[in-house]
Amino acid sequence: MATISLANGLKSLFSVLGALMLATLLYTLFTDGSPFRKQLLTPWMIATLIDFYINVTVLSAWITYKEKSWVSSIPWIILLICFGSIATSAYIVVQFWKLSSQESSQDPMYYVLLRHPHKSGTEPKSKQYAVATLRILFSVLGFVMLGTLVYTLVTDGSPFRKELLTPWMAATLVDFYINVAALAVWVAYKESSWIYAVLWVILLICFGSITSCAYVVWQLFQISCQDPAYLILVHYSDRAENKYKGLSGEAT
Repeated sequence: MATISLANGLKSLFSVLGALMLATLLYTLFTDGSPFRKQLLTPWMIATLIDFYINVTVLSAWITYKEKSWVSSIPWIILLICFGSIATSAYIVVQFWKLSSQESSQDPMYYVLLRHPHKSGTEPKSKQYAVATLRILFSVLGFVMLGTLVYTLVTDGSPFRKELLTPWMAATLVDFYINVAALAVWVAYKESSWIYAVLWVILLICFGSITSCAYVVWQLFQISCQDPAYLILVHYSDRAENKYKGLSGEAT
């Protein structure tokens, strides 16, 4: 019952968050006009957008793995780029709706995170992400964001200034933190200790994509270069038991 409640709770949570972001977007459009205005691109808005889209890259990597082909993943990635956390929330809710009652009662997070070949009756083609390449990619993205943060602090001062909180900056922050919430749910699921989970979530809130990239890289270093990268999505115990083999049809 607890796992079913978890599935329903997360489905409801991201339905509400998606609706909240849609309302925020429409309200800001009607009250403040188009976001495509040069004067809105302050140094801190640019830094926030870089932070936002690095997290979008993390989420896009998951969606690319989850979907059967590029044909189905590309539309979702385009929606992520254009509509941010509205698309994130919609995708997560869709994944929870796809769960069977048995999956919801067993481990809904596990079945949402991993691809399910048995649902279509066929197994996906054997596909291993290059772990070493992903380590480099997300390390570079993390350092890009760290450099952006330091540069903006040095050249434009503190971000905690009233004049920076324009309507579109506020909307962007809402968008950003809904995506952070999605990543935080994954981190909380993965961590065996609530102390570590809370620590990582606090770092996500404070440092955004620097933390998300660091966490992804850290998880990638917990598996070998011969392992498929999607193993970082699940608990260490699930990897050790090779539980994922039954879902993916792939072996390490």
